[in-house]
Amino acid sequence: MSSSFGTLFRISTFGESHGVGVGAVVDGCPAGLQLSEADIQGQLDRRRPGQSDLTTPREEADQVSILSGVENGRTLGTPIGLLVHNKDQRPGDYGEMSQVPRPSHAEFTYQVKYGSRASSGGGRSSARETIGRVAAGAIAEKILRERWGIEIVAWVSSVGAEHAPDINPDTVSRTQVDATLARCPDKPSATRMEALVREVLAAKDSIGGVVSCVCRNVPAGWGEPVFDKLEAMLAQAMLSLPATKGFEIGSGFAGTQLRGSEHNDAFVQKGDRLGTVTNHAGGVLGGISSGEPVLFRVAFKPVATIGQAQQTTDFSGNPVTLEAKGRHDPCVVPRAVPIVETMAALVLLDLAMRQEARHT
Repeated sequence: MSSSFGTLFRISTFGESHGVGVGAVVDGCPAGLQLSEADIQGQLDRRRPGQSDLTTPREEADQVSILSGVENGRTLGTPIGLLVHNKDQRPGDYGEMSQVPRPSHAEFTYQVKYGSRASSGGGRSSARETIGRVAAGAIAEKILRERWGIEIVAWVSSVGAEHAPDINPDTVSRTQVDATLARCPDKPSATRMEALVREVLAAKDSIGGVVSCVCRNVPAGWGEPVFDKLEAMLAQAMLSLPATKGFEIGSGFAGTQLRGSEHNDAFVQKGDRLGTVTNHAGGVLGGISSGEPVLFRVAFKPVATIGQAQQTTDFSGNPVTLEAKGRHDPCVVPRAVPIVETMAALVLLDLAMRQEARHT
């Protein structure tokens, strides 16, 4: 089931970029949770297009409707249906590209795999598919926050060659992140990032970046050895997102340059639990949460669809010049921040429920 994710807290997303709507079905949500559209809408508002001149100008309110699984403001324990209608579709923008696979775009591989594809907007390969993930993940976030006090905060740590200095993962907040259009909590870095995105946009080009994320107050013991390790499930979740090309946790690739004597996280008593002095492991040991903050990073490539003329071929192999139409982000990372947060929530809640099932 390629459109489903999770084991005990399981979601299935549906819909195409320029179809009637997009959404998700959530299965496994506990009964009795107080839930309304307002609990979900906040993250969708952070993800939606048209937020600023750094994003696609597509105008979508992305208002969510709860179709099932909730009565009198509380969950029933039955599947929760979530729907967001598409309002600003423009399939005509893609007419000239119907026979030309966009360079580095998934429409080529969809055509090869299925023998057909959505005729506009990339269909399921569009980032608009992530609306269902964000809506479902917002429910998971609410459960994690209310039951365990877990806080999940993501931010943009780089755009192209513009890197922010190290952000303190113990104190960074969503308020700080959302204070800049680039969603970088370091304002001088954010200013440089925003200028770079505008430069790229003016050139009808695109650029990539990195989103960092911290999950605080995650109890020790979550994660399933051997194949469903916490970092493995996070990697699967993040690399399933459109435009992702890299994942690292803790010290990541930079840790390969350290010696064991430098990289090891020494244990120390922290109140009523053992903790570590440093956190090079990113809050995970042997695939299981250690009780330290879970810290990881996700790399997003430049958006494939650009307005510059590109020399390529059509599906028959005939040389063509492609100048893509449509409305696309010059850089996806500012809008990717809530998507990363909600996917992390889906992973953590599913592993939490599996841990609870083991105890019962």
